[in-house]
Amino acid sequence: MRALLLFTVISLVLPAQPFAETQGFLKGYCVACHQGAKPSGGFNAAKLTTLQTMMEEPRKWSRMLARVRDNEMPPKGAPTPSMEKREAFTAYVEETMKTAACADGIAPRPALLRRLNRAEYSSTVRDLLNIHINAGRGLPADGAGGEGFDNAAETLFLSPMHAEKYLDAAREALAYGSKDPRSRARFLIADPNEKMTAAEAGRKVLEAFLPRAFRRPATVAELDQYYALFANAYKRSQSYEPSILHALQGVLISPQFLFRVEETNSGTGPRLLDDYALAVRLSYFLWGTMPDEPLFKLAAEGKLKDETIWTEQTVRMLKDARTREFAEQFVEQWLNTPELGRDIKPDAKLFPAYYDAEIQSGIRCEPILFFQELLTSNLSLLNLIDSSFTIMSNKLARHYGIKPAKPLRQQPVVVELPPDSHRGGVLGMAAVLAVSSYPNRTSPVLRGKWILEALLGTPPPPPPPNVPTLPEHAGDAPQTLRERLTQHRANPACAVCHNRIDPLGFGLENYDVLGLWRTEDAGKPIDAKGELPDGTRFDGPVEMKQILMQQKDLLVRNLTAKLLGYALGRGLTLEDHCSVDRIAETVKRENYSAHSLILEIARSVPFRYQTGTSVNIPVIPPAAKLNSRN
Repeated sequence: MRALLLFTVISLVLPAQPFAETQGFLKGYCVACHQGAKPSGGFNAAKLTTLQTMMEEPRKWSRMLARVRDNEMPPKGAPTPSMEKREAFTAYVEETMKTAACADGIAPRPALLRRLNRAEYSSTVRDLLNIHINAGRGLPADGAGGEGFDNAAETLFLSPMHAEKYLDAAREALAYGSKDPRSRARFLIADPNEKMTAAEAGRKVLEAFLPRAFRRPATVAELDQYYALFANAYKRSQSYEPSILHALQGVLISPQFLFRVEETNSGTGPRLLDDYALAVRLSYFLWGTMPDEPLFKLAAEGKLKDETIWTEQTVRMLKDARTREFAEQFVEQWLNTPELGRDIKPDAKLFPAYYDAEIQSGIRCEPILFFQELLTSNLSLLNLIDSSFTIMSNKLARHYGIKPAKPLRQQPVVVELPPDSHRGGVLGMAAVLAVSSYPNRTSPVLRGKWILEALLGTPPPPPPPNVPTLPEHAGDAPQTLRERLTQHRANPACAVCHNRIDPLGFGLENYDVLGLWRTEDAGKPIDAKGELPDGTRFDGPVEMKQILMQQKDLLVRNLTAKLLGYALGRGLTLEDHCSVDRIAETVKRENYSAHSLILEIARSVPFRYQTGTSVNIPVIPPAAKLNSRN
């Protein structure tokens, strides 16, 4: 009945002709192998004959869609559709499935058991113990997942190596904190004295420490468990401080600390998260660390479900300097700038300026601090495309050839850009220009692909199989890069994508690998002209940014999807994309303000609700591990 109702709704909003074309695609390129009693891969395309089957078999359609989009199907040797047919097919199927999901309402997902990633662990230990060392520096690096971020639950597994590293990190952090009077005052709040026994002091420390470490009230059983660790150690050694530190080590390697554990919804329908879970979700989204005292207090009072208070707290946190952690973790992974200096290194002989420590730091920090400024000052998100300011130090300004109206300091500050600066928005930032170049030269292909993928969220598909690489020469005459790319586009299999990619990349050719403005390359004038597939022409980054500004809703939708995926710590579902569309429409009505985007994500159903499920918490026996090393 539900599928029939959805079919009725969707058939009213989607035209019949594209579905007929979809059937033609299946019959022409899929059914030959995927039919009968034993279809190839167990997938029977012959049965997907009506729009209703798309509603009833979403997983099969999703699997098939991914294979077609990634050029895995049809297989080598089979009839192959043109890129236009492939794109039309995947676009229609995606839109139909999303329409079905949205017609059924926005459903939250079950609670996810998510380990703190390395950055979150470091920040949480720092705030829990009030220490100023990077406690997670020895932990293994976390892989990216979900929407491209290293806080995605599916990639945050726990290996035996992690267990050993966590024990070492906990021991080091507690040892460091126990020697610093300011840190001791945060977590070693009681010592035995004439009025307090060691047992009383140990319990008092644990009663205060556990709720902050677990980010929720501790149960009596949990308190007794860690008090027993302390008591057993004290019985053996008769020394208070090593014994209480031993118990605190146990807390810091417990799953309740290392994982973000949310109370299970025992029902089957959606349920608003409890106040402590709301506090944790918001604090790790906007600060990358545990809730602060105001959030904990409001959670304890049961006030975070109040819409007004929730909004006030979100705005308070957005205006706080601690958004730097959020900006750093999100922006670098979104723009792919962490690779700069690691896998991507400009040629030291050609671009020695990059290896000046201050310039390198300024290049890395510019997009991070720029995004943070948008958040804290509630500026328009369209500044990402073009802006009248950036964030830079004196040395980075000199690198860009900019002479600010006022002298700059060594530390980066907001700088109003002169009209002739050739800067504004992320496309004029050296970090973006460097990661979308080769070490020794610029690349219109890499830069165009970066704009489509990172900025607009419309990535080109992978190249078809057996596509030749870009030729270095044709005959004896040397060719410019534009000439070689033109020759490459003569291949119809290449032209469909490169007609979208290359013009955008050429629009940035006035910038060298490190973002310096240039009018010549190897003695020849720079040609920064581009023509898009629809015939729109431009010359240089200023005109190109004007065209991109006409695509601002693509930018905002892409940024919304990325931020929602980051906030949730998982990949987005079709239902989530319904939320993305609604959030993006609200942001548009609010003149694209940064606060409106964050507030709408924080208010959204996927962020604040969960469905019923059971979550298995991993078992990490702290006593056994600690006793073996004590």
